[in-house]
Amino acid sequence: MSVSTNAPSAPRFAHRTLVLAAAAALGLSLTLSACGDRAQAQSPSTAQAPRATPVGVVVMAPEHLDITTELSGRTTSPLVAEIRPQVGGLIQRRTFTEGAHVKAGEVLYQIDAASYQASVDSAQAALAKAQATLSASQLTARRQAALLRIQATPQQTYEDAEAAVAQAKADVASAQATLATARINLARTRITSPISGLVDVSSVTPGALVTAEQTTALTTVRQINPIQVDITQSSAELLRLKADLAQGQLHQVSEDEVAVKLILEDGSTYPQEARLRFAGVSVNTSTGAITLRAVVPNPNGLLLPGMYVRAVLATAQAQSALLVPQQAVSRDRNGGASVLVVDAQHKAAQRAIVTNRQVGNRWLVTSGLQAGDQVIVEGNVKVKAGDVVQAQAVSAALGAAKVAEAAASATAQ
Repeated sequence: MSVSTNAPSAPRFAHRTLVLAAAAALGLSLTLSACGDRAQAQSPSTAQAPRATPVGVVVMAPEHLDITTELSGRTTSPLVAEIRPQVGGLIQRRTFTEGAHVKAGEVLYQIDAASYQASVDSAQAALAKAQATLSASQLTARRQAALLRIQATPQQTYEDAEAAVAQAKADVASAQATLATARINLARTRITSPISGLVDVSSVTPGALVTAEQTTALTTVRQINPIQVDITQSSAELLRLKADLAQGQLHQVSEDEVAVKLILEDGSTYPQEARLRFAGVSVNTSTGAITLRAVVPNPNGLLLPGMYVRAVLATAQAQSALLVPQQAVSRDRNGGASVLVVDAQHKAAQRAIVTNRQVGNRWLVTSGLQAGDQVIVEGNVKVKAGDVVQAQAVSAALGAAKVAEAAASATAQ
C-alpha cells in the first residue's frame, strides 16, 4: 500500500495542536484574571475607607463671666484753686517749694505789709478818738437829764446832748468798720492756700508788683487725694449693655456703684480701686460719648492731674457664658461668623454662630452653640464640612496661647 507524500506527518501535527491549545489557555487565563481584578476593584465591600484627619477640639462648657468694659480716661482734681492777690503791693517772699504739698491755710506769699499796718494803726487811733467822744457825750447827756428833771436846763439843751451821743455812737461804729477793713487788708498781705494739695509753679518772684484781683494767677493748688478720673463711653456701647441687661443675658453688679480698675500708661495696674460715682446725663454731640466720673484714693500722690489712664469697669455678669477661641471662628464677606464642630458621625460640620463681644482671646457666643459641642480649634484649615475627623481634646488656655503666639509672630514679620 502506498502513502501520499502531500499528507503531514503525525508528529508534526500533534506538536501544532499542543501549541494552539496552550495559547488558547493562556488567553483565557489572562481574560479571567482581568475580569476578576475589575470586579474586585468595582466591589464596594473591598473599597478602601476614607482616612480620618486628626483635629484639636475644645468642648464648650458654661462659665461664670464678669463682663468688663475698658475705656480711656484722664485724671482730674476734685478741687482747683487759682491763687490771686486780693490787695496790691510788692511780693516780699515766696514761702513754698514748687511742686510740694501744701495744707489749707498755709502761707504761700508775703506782700509788703508796712502800708497796711499803718492803716490799721490809723484806724485804731480813729476808733479810740470816737470812743472818747462818745464817753464825753454820754456824760453831758446824763448831766443835762439831771438838770432837766429839776427844770434847771432847757429841753432843747437836753435834746442836743442826746443827739451828740447818737452821733458819737455812729462815729464809733464807723471807726470800728474802718479798723476791721484795715485788719482784713493787712491779713490779705499773707496769701494763703484755701485747700490742701499740690502747688504748681509760681508765675512771680520776690520783688514783683501785684495788684488786687489781677487776671494772672500767682500759682495754682490742686487737690490730689482723692483724685477723680473722667471716663468717656460711647452711647452705642451703653445702649448695647442696657439691651443685654434688659434681655436677661447679663446681670448688673451693683445699681449704686461700679468698681473701676485703673491701668496706667506704663501698663501697670494701680493698686487702689476706684468707684464710679457719677454718670453723665447727656451725650456729647461732637463725639457721641458720655462722660463718667470715678473717684480713687491717691495717698502716695502717684496719680497726677492730667494723666492718661485706661479704666476697666466691671459692668455686668454672665452666669452661663460660652466662650469660643478666636482661631476657631471664621467670617464670610458679610461678617457672619461660623465654626466647625464635630458631629455624631465624627464628621466636620459648619455651624453659624452669633458673637457678642471679645473677652481676651475668645469670643462670647450668644447663639449657635450649646454646652457639650466640640469646636475644632486646631487643624480646621485642613478639613472642610463633611470630612471625617479624629477629635483630640485641647484646653481652651492652650488654644488662647497659640492665638497670642500667632499674633506675636505676625507682628514680628
